[in-house]
Amino acid sequence: MQNRRNFIKQASLLAAGSLVAPQLFSLNGMLTPAGKNIGLQLYSLRSMVNKEGIQATLEAVAKIGYKNLETAGYSDGKIYGLKPVEFKKQVDSLGMKVTSAHLGQSYTKGNEDKVMDWWKIATEAHNKAEMIYMVMPFLPVGEKNELNDLKRYCEYFNKVGELTKKSGINFGFHNHAGEFKKIGDHVIYDYMLANTDKDKVCFELDVYWCQVGGANPAEYLKKYSDQIILTHIKDEKEIGASGMMDFEAIFKQMNRSKMKDWYVEIEEYTNNDPLASAQESFDYLNKARYVK
Repeated sequence: MQNRRNFIKQASLLAAGSLVAPQLFSLNGMLTPAGKNIGLQLYSLRSMVNKEGIQATLEAVAKIGYKNLETAGYSDGKIYGLKPVEFKKQVDSLGMKVTSAHLGQSYTKGNEDKVMDWWKIATEAHNKAEMIYMVMPFLPVGEKNELNDLKRYCEYFNKVGELTKKSGINFGFHNHAGEFKKIGDHVIYDYMLANTDKDKVCFELDVYWCQVGGANPAEYLKKYSDQIILTHIKDEKEIGASGMMDFEAIFKQMNRSKMKDWYVEIEEYTNNDPLASAQESFDYLNKARYVK
């Protein structure tokens, strides 16, 4: 599976709401929508990153109005091919912040030292970019595995979380639908919540995959509010388009939990236009009264 995952404070809005538009502010000559702190997982625009580069992608994201980013482009100490400090500088210059990253490594007893060395280098890189979270977006354990396999991954996640915590970074796990299946009598996701150290491992609930897996995302957010501290706001395609997601209930629970960081993720697109889908998703959430 492919890896996905300081806000520049503006001195003032354009005077008197600006002669241009009251809902805009200016950064480096670019007019950018002000307003809600809506985040985006950059995996949503992976094809644009590949074709046009990260700088053009970041500029387009800022122009839409997204404020908070999660990356999915770490490799060999760099983020989207840039030194971490340089990447953060680009994000900051556009009035956005980057708070989270998706990355990860599969684990076996035989490669433990190699994997932990990988995480050490990755943590150093993301610390330089002043990230708050590092999130592993896949789990090579499913319903056909033994419970001991899942237990080993919980122990592995605790080790990674202990490492990242030393640099002030929270380590987390992002689910898909498979984590709501069972190994024996145990729902995989519930077992992970119960068998990872709350001080070392947090969870990023992908609300769409949770629902596809047969669970209720709002109920999970309520029950595990101390562990699920991030969310992926996701739908079948553009946010709100399918009608299958109760985003109002989800956001109301997020608001009660005072969740600070959440990210839109779009994997499929109605018109095969990722940027248009990102705009449509932003507009839907920006208009929703329950999104604070």
